[in-house]
Amino acid sequence: MTLSIRTKLFLTLLLTSLLVATTMLVFTHWSFRQGLIELAETRQADYIDQVTQRLAEIYRRDDGWSELATNRALWIGALTGRGLGLHGRYRRSAGEPGHRQWLGTDRQTSLWPPENVLEQRYARGQPTPVGLRLMLLDGDGAILYGREALLPNARRYPVAVDGRPVGSLALVPGPVITEVDELRFLERQTMALVVVALGMIGLSGLLAWLLARRLAQPLSGFQATTRRLAAGDYQARAVTHGGDELGRLGQDLNALAQALERHEQARRQWVADISHELRTPLALLRAEIEALQDGVRLLDQEAIAALHADTLRLGRLVEDLYELSMTDLGALSYRKEPVDPLAILAADCEAFAARFAAAGLTIRFRPDSTEPTRILGDAQRLSQLFRNLLQNSLQYTDPGGHLTVTACSEGAMLSILFEDTGPGVPAAALEHLFDRLYRAESSRNRDSGGAGLGLAICRNIVAAHDGRISAAAAASGGLAIRLEFPTIRR
Repeated sequence: MTLSIRTKLFLTLLLTSLLVATTMLVFTHWSFRQGLIELAETRQADYIDQVTQRLAEIYRRDDGWSELATNRALWIGALTGRGLGLHGRYRRSAGEPGHRQWLGTDRQTSLWPPENVLEQRYARGQPTPVGLRLMLLDGDGAILYGREALLPNARRYPVAVDGRPVGSLALVPGPVITEVDELRFLERQTMALVVVALGMIGLSGLLAWLLARRLAQPLSGFQATTRRLAAGDYQARAVTHGGDELGRLGQDLNALAQALERHEQARRQWVADISHELRTPLALLRAEIEALQDGVRLLDQEAIAALHADTLRLGRLVEDLYELSMTDLGALSYRKEPVDPLAILAADCEAFAARFAAAGLTIRFRPDSTEPTRILGDAQRLSQLFRNLLQNSLQYTDPGGHLTVTACSEGAMLSILFEDTGPGVPAAALEHLFDRLYRAESSRNRDSGGAGLGLAICRNIVAAHDGRISAAAAASGGLAIRLEFPTIRR
């Protein structure tokens, strides 16, 4: 099953929140427990130190361990700090909770801790306090209060009187936190942390769901828009909000939709224009053939010449359409190498000189320097570009006029300017001259003219050479077309 991006975002945010909450819960619980353990260890060390001092005082007063060894109540008093009389006798105060149960029922006085006391605490689930885990040994290591089996793992604390060791306390390993109230407090804090963590996870899940919905909602709109575009509805637009990545994505999608809409309109216009351009010569050719079939015209050399001329015009149109489609697709093969475009232009001008003269026109080529200028280009395609421009001026310039071609280097760019004499082109038509199948009206749109594809082909060739082409009104009254190409070092 494929998950939606909304679900993926939600799960990602939720898992991240769960990981953060769990990590914080574990760390906080660990930190709190460690702090409580350190506090208990400090208190345990203080307690053992106090017991050691009490035992040293008892030893000093009794001049030995004999009294303590036979009086378990005195040993318990040393452990609890309660009921110690002036002579070291255990005396319980009225109303004192005390530790009377520590006396136990063991007949052997030296056995410590009492077995029945431990069993009772285990049965109640109570931890063993430090006092029940302390054992007393005399200076020779003999057990005064304790159990032989518990000594190997016990930690020793010396008991000294006036700097002289007289015995030691042995602490049996056990839990550091022994107070019931502290354990209950730790449990309550743990439960509180768990509740807080669960609340954080729930809140994070709600926020993750809202955020995932907020982030995925524009994507759903974008998806619907792309589906409409794929279905051919190029007027579809996505709703965008803000200037973040999603907002910019929506803007880019709308820009794409606008481009597709323009291209679709251009395609439809292109098809309509091609149909129109093909319909006219085909209609003329059909009319001529039908006239010959009906006997309206005689099948003579004049009729054959007319049919041949119509066929040539149709062939030129088809050839122009083919070349334009190839340049649009980038299928024309460009074999680029360092070439001198001015030498190619000079040769093309010379080749057209006779045709210009036959039409009553003159052509002038005026480069600013005789030094060769190099660009990275295809000599054959550059010649096609120049010949198209020369042919354009030859077709549309009035007899008696002229065409001036100038060239100059401007920094790292080579600029070539074609300027002919009248008739000119209306200012509104200048920006459309390089559109396919576009021909300016009035005197520059003659029946003898082309199909309006030559300048469109020129634009594609210039673009393939990383150059620029533009049109403007010429000072001589005609049309000025400027070419610009990046030069390379000699």
